[in-house]
Amino acid sequence: MKSVRQETVRPTVEAVDRELERVAFDANGLVCGIAQQHDSGEVLMVAWLNRDALRETLLTGQVCYWSRSRQSLWRKGETSGQVQKLVEARLDCDGDAVLLLVDQTGVACHTGRRSCFYRQFGPNGLETISDPLVTPEALYSH
Repeated sequence: MKSVRQETVRPTVEAVDRELERVAFDANGLVCGIAQQHDSGEVLMVAWLNRDALRETLLTGQVCYWSRSRQSLWRKGETSGQVQKLVEARLDCDGDAVLLLVDQTGVACHTGRRSCFYRQFGPNGLETISDPLVTPEALYSH
């Protein structure tokens, strides 16, 4: 099994274009992407990728998503500086989800938390289990 700690070699354009045919994009042309910190296993966030976003991610090593609200490519960290460097990408058995093993700079969540999964279902409802590490205002003041 290949170690994720090895230096990642970027694939060729031809290889990426060929393998994108194996991805089961939904009716809207999207596939679910799960970002996970490569060395700790921490799940950071879930977002959507279209073909162009996944292609750019695989070719450049800088994670790029598709913003459904803005209907445009969303290069993670472009405005906040909180970038995700791709270490490895995996396609699930059905081809409809991509696991992005990343090296996260700073926080992944727009709320200023390391992970978007900061709320836990408890006996009295949702409980916040992690505090922001930085204010959202500070994230987007660049």
